[in-house]
Amino acid sequence: MTTHTATTSPLVYARVAGFLYLSLVPLAFFGFPYGLPRIFVPGDAATTASNIIASESLVRLEILVNLLGLIVNVFVVLALYRLLKPVSKEMASLMMIFLLLSVPIGMLNELNHIAVLLLLSGANYLTSFTTSQLHALVLLFHDLHTGGLNIAQVFWGLWLFPMGYLVFKSGFLPRILGILLIIGCFGWLADSFAAFLLPNLGLKIGMYTGLGEVLFPLWLVIRGVNIERWEKRALESA
Repeated sequence: MTTHTATTSPLVYARVAGFLYLSLVPLAFFGFPYGLPRIFVPGDAATTASNIIASESLVRLEILVNLLGLIVNVFVVLALYRLLKPVSKEMASLMMIFLLLSVPIGMLNELNHIAVLLLLSGANYLTSFTTSQLHALVLLFHDLHTGGLNIAQVFWGLWLFPMGYLVFKSGFLPRILGILLIIGCFGWLADSFAAFLLPNLGLKIGMYTGLGEVLFPLWLVIRGVNIERWEKRALESA
């Protein structure tokens, strides 16, 4: 019984983590919103408000997808923790802490888009605002949402460093995947810091340094891990 568990457990963790990680790709594409029509028009409050009113269900779906993606992140990092813990429990814990910190930030950030919907709901308590004021507030809360994403993105970048380190040092996963994950870390961090320090630059290199975040889960799903080497690591860390 013990031998069977030791043989199957790393593959189960690898496949679960891989499938869940890959599921984040379409969720992120829709939710952030790379695949949506341009509803929020920078600097044009009236057009933005009109677009939101016309596509309210789409905005609500976007909020739901973002929340779902954050929940999936929790299960991804838990599976990866169990998979990579034999390499270094401390680094695996750091990886988990970084990603879990991003979850409440991301969830609370969706309140900004909920506020956008409330401002355009036509509720009686909003009659003290003029139409132009409401539209300006819509852009304000959307900009706050963008700022919240930049804050959460700091942790979406940071967690890749310990994960990349663990993959690189593991011996049961290809080292190149660890290198790519670490490169991805610095790409996301560069975007986040540039958004605060040089907002007019519009730096977006994270999407070009994120190859490891696609290849790594694909490897977990298709190839899994080297079971013998994983078991050796597990025994050494016991």
